[in-house]
Amino acid sequence: MEDALLLHRLQFAFTITFHYLFPQLTMGLGLLIVIMKGIALKTGSEFYNNSARFWAKIFAINFAIGVVTGIPMEFQFGTNWARFSTFAGGVIGQTLAMEGVFAFFLESSFLGLFLFGEKKLGPRLHFLSAFMVFAGSWLSGYFIIATNAWMQHPVAYEIAADGSVALTSFWGLLFNPWILWQYTHTMIGSVVTASFAVAAVGAFYLLAHRNEEYGKIFVRTGVIAGIISTILVAFPTGDGQVKNVLNHQPVTFAAMEGLFETQEGAPLVLIGQPDMERRKLDNPLHVPKMLSFLTYLHWGAEVKGLDAFPEDEWPTNIPLLYYSYHVMVGLGTLFIAIMLASVYLMRRGRLFSARPLLWVLMLAFPFPYIANTAGWWTAELGRQPWLVYGLMRTVDGTSTTVSAGNTLFTLLGFAGMYFVIGMLFLLLVVKTINAGPDAALKNHSH
Repeated sequence: MEDALLLHRLQFAFTITFHYLFPQLTMGLGLLIVIMKGIALKTGSEFYNNSARFWAKIFAINFAIGVVTGIPMEFQFGTNWARFSTFAGGVIGQTLAMEGVFAFFLESSFLGLFLFGEKKLGPRLHFLSAFMVFAGSWLSGYFIIATNAWMQHPVAYEIAADGSVALTSFWGLLFNPWILWQYTHTMIGSVVTASFAVAAVGAFYLLAHRNEEYGKIFVRTGVIAGIISTILVAFPTGDGQVKNVLNHQPVTFAAMEGLFETQEGAPLVLIGQPDMERRKLDNPLHVPKMLSFLTYLHWGAEVKGLDAFPEDEWPTNIPLLYYSYHVMVGLGTLFIAIMLASVYLMRRGRLFSARPLLWVLMLAFPFPYIANTAGWWTAELGRQPWLVYGLMRTVDGTSTTVSAGNTLFTLLGFAGMYFVIGMLFLLLVVKTINAGPDAALKNHSH
């Protein structure tokens, strides 16, 4: 049974990690397309208008792949996690249904109008369609985060006679206090991904001396959005989310920070390797007392370590949780440095000819994907061993009739299918970038 549990978890982790590669770009890109359309509407610039058309094509490819890869997870709730669905379906079914019925159809309907209705809608209504696509994608994100927030911090429920949970307040579910920082942190994280993607394509055009006017627009848009989002994703949203964990999952906070012993004046660990046998960090590089200050604004404050909690409540994979958290934070710091350097040169009119920094911007675009993925791994690994924190352990949520062999078979199938889908996605995106924004203008003219 333990092998089956491991494979159920691996399959869901694989499918949702692959799936989230696509929504994180569409949610962030939706906002940047609205900004490009807004500038075009205000200034009459056809370059900005065509930039929005170009990125709408990238958006559409992402959206289509995101939909395809999102469907299997809905089925996995029933096939692999039947006892969890029976237990929590009365609560999470609300938000998942609203995501599909309201947000998805809002986004997909207006995406059709935005892609194919520009000539009939006119400039203002076409801008409105872009805004509604953005609103639909962010509303979709809200309902998904509301679902995950309830699993992290269950509220507005009661235990029914059959042992399942029943919703006692619809608004309590939608305004779960956990949502505010998790939602804003996740959405701003998606803007970081989109900012680096847009800047990377712009840097590519400038380095290749082609589509240079568009290259400057993309780099400028990506850098301005990037400097704002990389700072906001760290503070206040990242700090707020860490406070969520500290207040409601203190054992998770201790594991994230690699703090094995409760300490007054706890250090902030920058680098180190968790040694689970000796219950310590090997080769630590730390800032003395900084964790106490960042956590409680007091240099000598006591911070609870893992020794303050029963071992059966510890996250089940502390090293992976610790590394995921530190990879996310480390990359986030690097993103701020890259964007600060870009803004510095842009204000002096030297960014578009600064080839070393353009190379950095072009090659940096995969790292926000890694940072966002590491962030979600931190959230999900940190919740373990609970499926619904404090209410249902992960081992109790699986389907008892699905064997390890069954799950391994479908996991291999997903791996093969997603490899093909991934290659198709890359082919379409590379083809679109190589064709350039002028191809989008020609398609519009026809």
